[in-house]
Amino acid sequence: MKKIIYTLSVVLTSLSVFGQDSYNNDDNFSIENDTVKKTTLKEIILIGSTKEHPVNVGKASIKPMDLPQASAVITSETLKTQQVNSITDILKNANGVYIMGTTGGYQEEIASRGFSLSSSNTFKNGIRYFNGMLIETSGLEKVEFLKGSAAMLFGNVAPGGILNLVTKKPKYEFGGEIGFNFGSFNTVKPTVDVYNSLGKNKKAAFRINASYENAESFRNYVTSERYYVNPSFEIKLSENTELVIETDFTKDSRTPDFGAGIINYEVVEIPRNRFLGVSWGKYDSQQFSNTITLSHYFDTNWNINFVNGIRYYETELFSNTRPNTGSGGAVQANGDWNRSIQRNKAKDNYYMQQLDLKGVFSTGKIDHNLLIGADLETFKTLTTSFNNSTNYDVINIFENYIPSNEPAIPTLTENTLTTAPINRFGIYAQDLISFTEKIKVLAGIRYSYQDTRSNVLQYSSSAITTTKNYDGAFSPRVGLIYQPSKNQSIFATYSNSFNINTGQDEAGKALKPSIVDQYEIGIKNKLFDDKLFLNVTAYQISNDKFYQQSLANGNSYSYIRVLTGEVRSQGIEIDVTSKPIKGLNIMAGYSFNETKFLDEGYYIAGSLLRYNPKNTANLSANYQLESGKLKGVNLGLISTYFGERYAGRSTRTQVENDNRQLIYLEDFIQVDAILGYTYNNFRISTKLSNIFNELNYNVHDDNSVNPIAPRNYSVALNYKF
Repeated sequence: MKKIIYTLSVVLTSLSVFGQDSYNNDDNFSIENDTVKKTTLKEIILIGSTKEHPVNVGKASIKPMDLPQASAVITSETLKTQQVNSITDILKNANGVYIMGTTGGYQEEIASRGFSLSSSNTFKNGIRYFNGMLIETSGLEKVEFLKGSAAMLFGNVAPGGILNLVTKKPKYEFGGEIGFNFGSFNTVKPTVDVYNSLGKNKKAAFRINASYENAESFRNYVTSERYYVNPSFEIKLSENTELVIETDFTKDSRTPDFGAGIINYEVVEIPRNRFLGVSWGKYDSQQFSNTITLSHYFDTNWNINFVNGIRYYETELFSNTRPNTGSGGAVQANGDWNRSIQRNKAKDNYYMQQLDLKGVFSTGKIDHNLLIGADLETFKTLTTSFNNSTNYDVINIFENYIPSNEPAIPTLTENTLTTAPINRFGIYAQDLISFTEKIKVLAGIRYSYQDTRSNVLQYSSSAITTTKNYDGAFSPRVGLIYQPSKNQSIFATYSNSFNINTGQDEAGKALKPSIVDQYEIGIKNKLFDDKLFLNVTAYQISNDKFYQQSLANGNSYSYIRVLTGEVRSQGIEIDVTSKPIKGLNIMAGYSFNETKFLDEGYYIAGSLLRYNPKNTANLSANYQLESGKLKGVNLGLISTYFGERYAGRSTRTQVENDNRQLIYLEDFIQVDAILGYTYNNFRISTKLSNIFNELNYNVHDDNSVNPIAPRNYSVALNYKF
């Protein structure tokens, strides 16, 4: 019933938009000339206003109605007015993209269209970004989503889409902003953002933004601390050549919190604030990235773009093991839990280079928008696992946790060192061919080659196990666009990709690659003098070899995986963005998705993949008073619906009387309210999250149960200069 009411509210809001009296404001929408003078892609769905915003991650300059693919842009204005402080906050504005888990409380696991968006699908300023740690958002200028297939542009990415985080860019005038945020759970967060030109001739500019955050939690004994800095520079080498250098660094430390509220595949009621980990536990992470982009414009129609990027991350987890894992680690019916201690470290060095040539030209009466490019990527990941300390202690999850009863911190010995180098190379070409103003085709193809290796050193015996895998394949994409008018576009797209599966199976052998077929159809509409955008998309994604982490023998290593057969995802997405009256912005969306196992070989055919809700929806409104005595006041509501889904462990068909079960998780609606006021250069913003104190959970398997935060507030004080 709740989801029916919520869906009706979205529809009614959309209908009310149709009934609004229009007003003339030519500034509500603008499209720049279709040239590659700008290196960014003009995309569709504008989240935060009804203007079209450039999307860097698309590589080619294509008008929004010409792109046969769904996408979304969350603007800086939305990030600011909604006091966004996490990826979870950001995704409240993007339907069909959601958080599927928060394992350990130190990461946000992103998913779209039924598939996980891992670090291979997460980008920052166009290069891959590690998302196995919480991501700082204060330095973001905007956030971009490219849904569906992106393999033709980026190579080995999972189906479902990609996420690109775009940081704030240099400016050629002096200015900036200082802020101080505080809120529930003793949260404090000062921020600073400064920019200016360099030199009298203003041929160079810089920007530095930084933040520090210290917080406790609604969970007892859980704390966190984070440092962040993001300097960037832009240099105009000549009238047609520019160099941009962007650096990003985050250091984060927090208490791991896996929860323990599941007994025999059922979520049990324990107080929301009860912490059941070890108080001395830690998850330390840091990440450094640097991007150098050199762009040269030959003329208004042709340019060349070179990107050199590096990324380094390092993590260390030292805590109790997850509940319900390992021998003797199950939570008993009476609440007793025999805890063990785990430790692991990971380091990764990543290097990439990318070269793109873009141009627009004509052959007779046929127009072309051409992209030709090549990229090279190198990864080297080192993972150190330690021997677990079993039988650390026994606690009862139904009793208050007392840290003073903890035994001494054990010393763990090294178990294995896994070195996993990956070398990847790709070349690609894409052309948007306009046969007429109404009929267009977007066609592209990519060839990728990947060399994947793994060396596992066993410290106890000095034995080394080596696996090697060499793969290469073509990834085509073709899309047909029909535009009955300038305000309507109907499209259909097919893409095929060859996904490399890293890791090894339970026998230590290299994993076979997957073939992914994606189909997408949709319609895009600009209505009422561009005051309303209404887009509908339907899709089907098939993965012929879907691997998941093996859970056999208490395995906790993500690189040991098992083939579960073919998986198919089908769904529909509806997006509405409108500015019906001056000062009012409305965003609404609905997504239906069903992702199933098709083969009977490992899991039950027809059973659903875990963590994915069938239905999600979002509805938010923001009203800015622009005149009168209340000028500068900003009011807003943010509401999200997250549908029913399953966690736990899927039942195996090859195990007789298998005791693994799925865990049903109820749907929920969360509502946030924002109130702000701007006077001259001062701004105060307040936010009340989870107004109705909804209780629900993010669950991974049956061993990480993280309740969503209760009702809480935040206040931001900012001065702009």
